[in-house]
Amino acid sequence: MSSSTPAPSAAPIAPPYQPRRPSTSRFVNVRGLRYHLRCWGELTEDGPPPLLMLHGWMDVSASFQFMVDAMAEGRALIAPDWRGFGLTERPATDTYWFADYLGDLDRLIDAVLPDRRIDLLGHSMGGNAAMLYAGLRPERIRKLVNLEGFGMPRTQPADAPRRLLQWLDELRTPPMLASYETADGVVRRLMKNNPRLPADKAAWLAGHWSAPQADGRWHLQADAAHKGVSPVLHQVEESLLLWQRIEAPVLWVDGALTDLATFWGSRYSREEFEARLATLRAPVTRARLPASGHMLHHDEPEALAAQIERFLAA
Repeated sequence: MSSSTPAPSAAPIAPPYQPRRPSTSRFVNVRGLRYHLRCWGELTEDGPPPLLMLHGWMDVSASFQFMVDAMAEGRALIAPDWRGFGLTERPATDTYWFADYLGDLDRLIDAVLPDRRIDLLGHSMGGNAAMLYAGLRPERIRKLVNLEGFGMPRTQPADAPRRLLQWLDELRTPPMLASYETADGVVRRLMKNNPRLPADKAAWLAGHWSAPQADGRWHLQADAAHKGVSPVLHQVEESLLLWQRIEAPVLWVDGALTDLATFWGSRYSREEFEARLATLRAPVTRARLPASGHMLHHDEPEALAAQIERFLAA
C-alpha cells in the first residue's frame, strides 16, 4: 500500500451489552491461590441445587453472562475463573497441569458448597474437567451438563520424546499473548475468533477478557503459560474409566456448525468421540443447536438456557 493510500476505516464498535442479571464477585482461598467466583442469585437451603459453571481454555467466567440472562431466576449460579485466568491469581509456574484443575475444583466445592449435591456444567476444557470430576466424585454431582467438552486426541508412547522436547524448547522461549492498543482491538479480536458474536456482546466481554496495564495497552486476562504444551500425554483409556464412573444424568450439547477438524485436524474424528460417549453408563440426553459453533453460550444463549433448564428440572 502506498503512503498516499488511506487505510481502510475500522468498523464501528457498538455500545456494550447490558446484562439483565449483573453478577457479584467473591474471592476464596483455594490451594494457596486467591480464586475469583462470579455469582448470580443467593444460595438457600431449600432452593434448587446450585449450578457450578466451568469456563473453557482462554476464556473467563463472565463468558456465561448471556446464557445466565436467558435463565429464570431462583437458582444460585456460580462460575469460577480457573487458575491463571480472569481475576483468579496466577500460580508461580511455567507449566499448567490438568490435574490441578481437578484439585482446584474439589477444594472449591468444599469451600463454597460443602455437604451439598450440586449440578455441574462445563464448556470445552471446563466440560472435560467436569466429566472427569463427576467420575471421581459421583456422589457430589446431581446432574452434569457438558457443552462441547470432547476430550483430547489419543496419544501413543512414541509421541513422548517429541512432546517432551517441544516442552523443553518452549521453556527456553516461553509463549506470549498479543496485546492491543485499545479496547476496540480486543473487541475486533473476539469477533474475528467468532464471527457470530454480536458487536455489543463482544464490547461487553472485552472488558472482562482483557484489562489495561501499566504500558497503556490492553492485555488478555490470562497467563501466557497456558499456551504452552503439556509434557504429559493424554491417556484416553484413563479418561474413559472415569467417564464410566459417572452416575449423574448427562446433558450433552453441541453446535451444528462445530468442526472438530478445526481443533485437531485428522487426529480426532467425530466418529471417535461418538464411540467414547457411547461408553457412558449414565443416561445421556443430547441436544444440538442449529446456529451455533463451539461457543454455544455466545451463539444461541436463549436456546442453550432452555435446554439446560429443561434438563435440570426433569
